[in-house]
This record gives sequence, structure tokens and C-alpha cells, in this order.
Amino acid sequence: MSSGIVLSIRKHRNDLIRLVKEPVLLFGLSVIFILLMVFIVYPVFVSARLSLFPEGKFSLDVYKYIFTHNRFRTAITNSILLGAIVATTSTIIGFIFAYALTRTKVPGQKIFKSFVLLPMISPPFMFALSVILLFGRNGLITAGLLGLDRYNIYGLKGLAIVQTIGLFPLAYLTLSGILQAIDPDLEAGAMNLGAKRLRTFMTVTLPLAMPGIFASWLLVFVGSLTDFGNPMVIGGDFNVLSVQAYLEFTGMGNLPRGTALSILLLIPTVAIFLFQKYLLRKKSYTTITGKSTRRAALKATPLINNLLFIVCLIVLLFVLMFYVTIIGGSFVWLWGLDWSFTLKHFAYSFDVGLETLKDTIFLAVIATPVTALLGMLIAFFVVRKSFPGKHVMEFVTMMSYAIPGTAVGIGYILAFNKQPLLLSGTAFILIACYVFRNVPIGVEAGIAALKQISTDIEESSTNLGANSTYTFRRITLPLITPSFFAGATFAFVRCMTAISAIIFLVSARWNHLTVLILAQTEIMRLGVASALCFVLILIIMVFIGIIRKVIGLGQEKIFGTVS
Repeated sequence: MSSGIVLSIRKHRNDLIRLVKEPVLLFGLSVIFILLMVFIVYPVFVSARLSLFPEGKFSLDVYKYIFTHNRFRTAITNSILLGAIVATTSTIIGFIFAYALTRTKVPGQKIFKSFVLLPMISPPFMFALSVILLFGRNGLITAGLLGLDRYNIYGLKGLAIVQTIGLFPLAYLTLSGILQAIDPDLEAGAMNLGAKRLRTFMTVTLPLAMPGIFASWLLVFVGSLTDFGNPMVIGGDFNVLSVQAYLEFTGMGNLPRGTALSILLLIPTVAIFLFQKYLLRKKSYTTITGKSTRRAALKATPLINNLLFIVCLIVLLFVLMFYVTIIGGSFVWLWGLDWSFTLKHFAYSFDVGLETLKDTIFLAVIATPVTALLGMLIAFFVVRKSFPGKHVMEFVTMMSYAIPGTAVGIGYILAFNKQPLLLSGTAFILIACYVFRNVPIGVEAGIAALKQISTDIEESSTNLGANSTYTFRRITLPLITPSFFAGATFAFVRCMTAISAIIFLVSARWNHLTVLILAQTEIMRLGVASALCFVLILIIMVFIGIIRKVIGLGQEKIFGTVS
């Protein structure tokens, strides 16, 4: 044990000596550490402190109150129930799509691959708005086609539908990588020994995919647990933890209780996130055989291909129905009552929302390159450099992705509302929230890219006299440019569709389009909300189209780093 400690001390000492010899590298690491501590750790610390020290001294009274009152216990139970339902349905749908598009020859694979990720570029509660227009009291299907004018879509059933549609692409991304990593030789070996296709699937393919399935389930569960926009729009009397934290903080003005609820939301999400990362990391070592060549995956029977095609087509049409509904709602005078064509919703939207739209685009354009570049730098340090605190940097960076938006928003309000860090009401607090919420995307993209690049290239530059800064700028960064733009694209999408954290941070000077959409939905201006959603989707699609033209990335490459 003592020899191990001595070796560790020597290693850290040698790392420090190397850092001192490169002052630019040392300065960069120091700045990144400070930023991570200030904008990720500090807000969470301030929130936890307020919940545990509500009147300046340690007390658990706030938590006792939460666990002894029925509405909070119900919110916790409802969140878990909803998360379990959505995680199960999303994982099943995601697995079907992943299996169909990676291990079969279903017709229209290119179309399915293009549209399966479409829900990821949508405003967070767009599907909730569509469900209201289709299945609400004046819904096109319920009232218009079925004559059910009293049908209530609000609550658990409505939330389960919209969250499943919005989150199953996450399951697809996770599982498609897992299924692609399974060696087809294993399945071929089972069939050569006499196993039928179904038995091979049940005894070989499915068991090998189980860690990925479990990881996918956990990832979607966290997404459901931390969802804020959909429960606000379509939750009804079905209370969930994220909304209760928001209402306690803003509606009731009870800051300790609001922070305590956000901390309760934080604990399971961080724990599940860590477990999910562990499962994926373990799976990557057990399913990839390391062989230089492998045979193609076994072809499914025509019957299986047709069944998978039908299921995928039904889901795809269901998703597209929501988009058509939003577009239609933008041009209808009064949904459910007057179907006349009109442009008044767009006129009103640009009248009340033009400045907000400008703010949203401006803030996203500023935050996007900063997020992508910071992510690439952190990835470079984590993969290519050895320094004290390396694992701490990686842990803190990745944990920012697991912190629920409600907890982030409350933490930022508490941490940055007084000197010396008085940022409330400014553009900087929104940009900082965007950057440090989304920087793990860039880090993951950068790590994946750097692991594919031989270190010999960078070592050659160093041997010729270049320092780490020059090597990163002239050698490494050009080689990871596609991943840089992939991280930037997804960061832009996240900035444009954010809601749960920034709803606490917007001000009269700096607003966000999703907050305006939510406000219009709450006062039942559904046509205006539909028009704003339509405009937001168009802007995101145009941006993605430009990036794809510039760097030639496919849609799945752009979004694949999130898993």
C-alpha cells in the first residue's frame, strides 16, 4: 500500500513538473477548473446549503415536511410511476427501431434513419401541444371524428404518450450502438449448432444487448423524471416533482422547500446517470471482439422484415402526425371551431415574439461555439494529458448533464443574485447555463474522436519541438473538426429548445422563445403557440442543413454523441 502511495505521489509530481514547463497549458487547466467549480458545483452547493440551513442553522425540517405531506409524496410517487412507464415503452420502441435499422433489411431504412431522430430537435412540449389539439376537448380526433367532447387527455396517459414520443430516440441511439457492436459470428455459431432464429435471438442477441437495454431504460427514466415542459402543459392534476419544485420556488416563494425538492430530484438522476455510464462502459468492453473483419449481420426472414417495417412505419406516421398538427394549427383560425385559413397567428407571433426570437438566436449563436470549443479542450485534456485532478474534471463535467434543469435553474438564481457574482437578469447567466449544461455533449464527441486518432501523430509534432498548445491548435483540432461541429450542432439545438433551467433565468430584457411558447399555451392561445413552435423547428432545421452541407455529416452522426 505504501509503495502504491509513493508511486502515485511521484506521478503527480512529474505531472506538475510537466505542467510548469507549459504555462499556457497550466493556465488553461486552471481556468477550466475554476469555471467548472463556479458554474456547476457552486450552484448545487448553494441549493443544498439552503435546504439544510433554512434559517441559518442545520435542520432537516424542510425534508421532514416534504415526506410527511401527501401532495409531495404523491408527486414523488407519480414521477417514479411515469418514469417507469415511459422508460419501458420508449426502450421497447427504441429497440425495435435499432434492431430494424442495424440488423435487418427493412424497406426505407434511409427514411427511417432520417426521421427517427426528428423528436430530438423539437421544442420540449411541442408534442404536448399536439396531443391537446388532437385528443383534447376540442381535439380533431376526439371531438371532430369520435364526437367525444368531454374526453380528458390531461394527466398520466397524456404525459406517457408525449414523453414516449419525445424520448424513444434516446433509447434508439443507445441501442443502435450496442447492437452494431455485437459480433455476428456469435449468432452464426449458434445457428450452425442447430438453433433456430428465434432461439438465437433469445439466447444470444438479446442477452448481449441487455446491458444496453438496461442503460437505455435508465437514461429514458432520467429524461422523464427531469422533464418540466410537458408536465406543465399537459400534466393536469397529475403532480410531478419537477413542477412542484418550480411552483414552490416561484409560486409559493418558499425557497428552502423549492431547493429541497430540486435536491431530491438531483439525487436519483445523478445516481442513475453514473450507473448508466458504468453499464455502457462495461458493455463496450464485452461486446467488441477486436477482430479486423467480421461477417455481415444475419438477415432476418421476410416475415420479420415486414413486421418490423409495419411497426416502424406506424410509429413514424404517429410522430409525423404531431408535426402536421402543429403546422395545421398555425394556419387555422380557431382549432376545433373555425377551420378557416389564417395568418393571424404568425402576425401576432412576430408582433409579440420577434424580439424574443432575436434574443433566443443571439444567445444560442454565442453559446454554441463556446460550448463546442470548451468540450473539445476538456476532451483533449482528459484523453491526451495526465495531470492532478483529471478524474475530478471529467466527473464534474459529465455530471452537469445529469443535473435536472429545475435544480440548475434554482441553483443559478441562488448563486448569482448578489455580489461578487451578480449575474441575474443578464445575458451572461443564460449563456453560462447553456454552455455548462451542454458541454458534456462536446466532451463525449471529442473523446470519441480522439480515441480514433493515433497518438503517434501528436507525438511527432511534439518531437519536432511543438508544445501542447500548438499541437492542439494545428494538429488535433483540425482532425476532430467533424466531431466539433457535431457537438456544436447538438448544443445549438439544446440552446434553442431549453426550458426547465432557463425559465428561472429569463428577464424582461432577455427572454427565450420556449418560455414564450409555454406562456401562450397556458393562456390557451394554441394557434400562436403552434406558430411559434413551427418557426422554432424551421430555424433549427435550417441550421442543421447548413452544417450538413458544410461538413457532410449525416443526421445520425450529428446526434449520435449524446448517447
